[in-house]
Amino acid sequence: MSPLQSIASADKPAVLIVDDFWSNLELLEAIFTNAGLEVFSAVDAVSALSLFESHKIDIAIIDVMMPGMDGFELCKKLKFMTEKQFFPVILLTALIDRQSRITGLECGADDFISKPFDAGELIAKVRSLIKVKNLQDELEHSENVILTLAVAMEARDPYTKGHSVRVGEISMSFASFLGFAKKEQEQMKKAGLLHDIGKIGVDTNLLCKEGQLTGEELESVKRHTIIGEEICKPLVSIRGILPAIRNHHERWDGRGFPDGLQGEDIPLSARILSIADSFDAMVSRRPYREGRSTDAVAEVFRSEKYQGQWDPDLVERFIEMMGRAGVRGEEEWSKLR
Repeated sequence: MSPLQSIASADKPAVLIVDDFWSNLELLEAIFTNAGLEVFSAVDAVSALSLFESHKIDIAIIDVMMPGMDGFELCKKLKFMTEKQFFPVILLTALIDRQSRITGLECGADDFISKPFDAGELIAKVRSLIKVKNLQDELEHSENVILTLAVAMEARDPYTKGHSVRVGEISMSFASFLGFAKKEQEQMKKAGLLHDIGKIGVDTNLLCKEGQLTGEELESVKRHTIIGEEICKPLVSIRGILPAIRNHHERWDGRGFPDGLQGEDIPLSARILSIADSFDAMVSRRPYREGRSTDAVAEVFRSEKYQGQWDPDLVERFIEMMGRAGVRGEEEWSKLR
């Protein structure tokens, strides 16, 4: 089948084309309509943004040279509006100089088509980018299902409800304090949200048991780290956080689980998560005790930082972060509870 005849999709993909010349719009409309796409047309950036906000658009084809807001700025605007999603943009331009292409890439453009263009090449590129977008959307949906499952699992117990959400927020804040890039901060947040998801494979009676667990029961509970890793492993988009999920119960002295890792052999993400997890456990209320104040938790970290549970250097940085948060008052930390 010719690329000009159809783009295979269960749902009709929608393309937004933006060009200030009606003749160009009519040509592009004919090409994309014949290719089986739903077409939305705009003669300027303002109209394009209005269409984008009111319709489900899968890809945008934007002419660079337009009065007012040019194609570069419009591309940047669309990318900002879809920051957490993949939204493909192709720039259509007569500019072939190196600097113009660099400017386009800096604005987030995914591809370029030079004028005069070949219709077959344009459709082929559109088909490819829509396929990538669909795959990204499926991954995001799968991630959301797992994240929702993690939150729902904790809701069964009023004393652990919200624990993973808080650990995610604390981990992200700590990663930011340590100077991690934005993407790595988001990964740490997901690691916190999912660190206990493996408990879904552990007998609820064991998780809620009052009193000491037997050796066999304790080993069963410890398996939640491995189960959590297995649950999350199929999702390529979150494979980077698997070490944090598996190893957040390792100890600096090597007496943790499941792998008995020691010192810097423990992944950095897992060491960060371990501290965030411990912080929330100490400040949260339990059936057998009230939650501790942040000052009391800071004192525990100071007195126990060399006793083997946590990375002592990271603990010192966490205490430093707590102190800076304390300038804003206890309420700032309480919001995470």
